[in-house]
Amino acid sequence: MKEFIAYAKLQFSVDKKLVLTYAIVYFIWGTIMNNFGAAVEIARFTYWWQVITCYIFYMIPISLLLRGLPFHMQYAYGLIAMGVLEFLGYALQTSYAYPDNILDKLFNIRNFSLGMTMFFGLYFPIGNMMVGKIYSAIFGD
Repeated sequence: MKEFIAYAKLQFSVDKKLVLTYAIVYFIWGTIMNNFGAAVEIARFTYWWQVITCYIFYMIPISLLLRGLPFHMQYAYGLIAMGVLEFLGYALQTSYAYPDNILDKLFNIRNFSLGMTMFFGLYFPIGNMMVGKIYSAIFGD
């Protein structure tokens, strides 16, 4: 546990501008994805502010912990993180899956949450890559 705490402290000791970049990118990304999910009637958050709790308060710390790891490791750990989030979201009914949505039709209703987890697990390696490029382009680091 001491090793993990030391690792986490190192991963979290970043420039505040990097955290701000994550917050802006993830908030926009989350808002777009939530609106897209609602527009095509796949799934959506029950409340608009869940974009903040999920994308900012949940996903940014995980992204910071995973940054610098190889793509496949970020994805593997991202699957675990998103599996927990998807499970709790639907179990607590803070996420809403539209009945008979396109993913249900393609993959079967029993595979909906698994499919969502597999898709959203990609957010961590892709998000870290995207934020890294944006941060470097703006701040030259």
